[in-house]
Formats: sequence, structure tokens, C-alpha cells
Amino acid sequence: MAFTERSAKARNAILEAAARRFAADGYDRTTIRAIARDAGVDASMVIRYFASKADLFYASAWTAAPARVDLPGSGDFAERYAEVFLEVWESSGSALVALLRAAPTRPEAVAQLQGVLDRQFLPVFHQEFPDRADIGQRAALILSQTLGLAYCRYLLRLEPLASMDRAQLQHAFTGTVRRYLEEPIAP
Repeated sequence: MAFTERSAKARNAILEAAARRFAADGYDRTTIRAIARDAGVDASMVIRYFASKADLFYASAWTAAPARVDLPGSGDFAERYAEVFLEVWESSGSALVALLRAAPTRPEAVAQLQGVLDRQFLPVFHQEFPDRADIGQRAALILSQTLGLAYCRYLLRLEPLASMDRAQLQHAFTGTVRRYLEEPIAP
């Protein structure tokens, strides 16, 4: 569907409102009317661009998430990963929060989250460590810790993790990433 400039603005406003609403209220409690109100459009306009609430959920999550995670610079991969992870979650994490919130009860959200990980995070590990046969397993372990940290800090807001100083958290998380990269997986 080709969009005029005006319809593109409306569509973008809907996507932004949806990402915020899904992150704040979760999938089940979010309504098309609430999203439309937040976007400043009529509810029929939301359905015009997105056939269903599910379609809007996935479009908003995919649009708001970073297209690909890049780890600029050189040097310690674990340090760069921890820094970028925290930056991504603190700047555009609402879409990812929405996926994490929906994943325990919606298999399609799990599939969407898997797609985000496969397209945005795993290529970074393969690019950084092209000769490591076990990098897929190591990346999966690191991603499990990444999602656990995100879930506890940004979704559940568990203390003291939620209010922990970012520099302190980054340092601690860097050590976790480094252990998964360097220590043997099997005894």
C-alpha cells in the first residue's frame, strides 16, 4: 500500500502510540480505541492501516525495535555489547518490552521475539567471532542473560536492579557476557 505524506504521518503516529501503549499496558489490556486516542486519529483509521490488533502489535514492535544492533569500535566485545544493550533498552526498549510482556502467553510473540534476536543480535556474534563453532550456543546463553536483565530491570522493575546506576550495571553485565564468551560451556 502506497502512502501519501499525510497518511504516512497518521500511520507513524499510530505505530508510535501502539508501541507506547503495548509496552505500558500489555497486549491484552491495550485497545484499538486507546491507541487511536493516543495517536489523535479515529479508531477506523487504525483498522484501515492495520487489519487487526495483532497486526498492529507486530508492526509496532518491529518498527520501534532497532533494525540491527551494531557494536561500534574495536576492543573488548563484552564491554561494547553491554554498553549497546543498555543504550538500546533505555532509548527504544518499549517495543521490546511489549514483546517480552506478550511472550509468556502468546506463541506468536515468541516467534516475533525470536525473529528480532535472529535478525538483530545473532549476526553481531557471528560477525565478531566467525571462526568459533560454538558461537551460536554462546550467543544464546548471553541472550538469555540479556533478556533476563531486561525483564527484571525494564519490565518488572525489580529493585535494586531497576534503580541501579547504569555504569555499575554495565560493568557487572560486561563480566557476565565475558564469562559466557570465555569459559568452557561443557565440563
